[in-house]
Amino acid sequence: MRLLKQLVAVAAVAFVGGQAIVAVEGNAWLTLVIGVLTAVVAVLVYRWVVGRTERREVTELARAGAGARIARGALIGFGMFAAVIVNIAFVADYDVNGLGSVSGALALFGFMAAAAVTEELIFRGVLFRIIEERTGTWIALVLTGVVFGLMHLLNPDASVWGAICIAVEAGFMLAACYAATRNLWVPIGLHFGWNFAAGGIFSVVVSGNGQSEGLLNTTMSGPTLVTGGDFGPEGSLYTVAAGVVLTLVFMWLAHRRGHIVPRRRRTVGVQPATATVS
Repeated sequence: MRLLKQLVAVAAVAFVGGQAIVAVEGNAWLTLVIGVLTAVVAVLVYRWVVGRTERREVTELARAGAGARIARGALIGFGMFAAVIVNIAFVADYDVNGLGSVSGALALFGFMAAAAVTEELIFRGVLFRIIEERTGTWIALVLTGVVFGLMHLLNPDASVWGAICIAVEAGFMLAACYAATRNLWVPIGLHFGWNFAAGGIFSVVVSGNGQSEGLLNTTMSGPTLVTGGDFGPEGSLYTVAAGVVLTLVFMWLAHRRGHIVPRRRRTVGVQPATATVS
């Protein structure tokens, strides 16, 4: 029941915020403000509903050190995507034709902030965390990663291949990041840094949602397995490889820190032996 209550509460904020962003489409400043506001409200609602349903301090969203953790995650996400773009540029065609749209980047900042926060709260904060309690870290990582990938099939230029890539490079990686850090700020930052780098800076297609208008005016072409085709670089083998590497690093850290939750095994009741007197 707590899973449902937490899921509904955060999803409601995501839905209302998403509809508000759609309503002001074309207005960069309003998109920025509504996106950031949606992110803030989602965090407050998560804290409230988890604290109320679990009667505990919500340590995964502790205020102390939140800014530094978000920045750390954002740097990892940005660095990962920049490395992918560099590798794509070596074997395919990625050209920077000049400056793009500052207003477009501002709008994407707000949109990506709302998406990163609400998706991390839903998939890692609610689903992964609660499923992990029952199944252990590895099974929860796989299950929630697959669901995260399937969710992206709803995007305009989605494909089964793109959904598989997202499950592996993002769903698994972000769950592993949470397992390693045991807070939501780092995966939120990583998610945001990755998405904003893709759309807001390098101006490429993000998860099959069409060409982005970010800070750079760019074009990209080449083999689909390298560039990701209509789905964008998240459908590239380079991105999958980067996601797998980071997943392994995070899981190694989780193991080293003692954060791996073992699979719960069902206990079989044993009837006590009774002595018989003959």
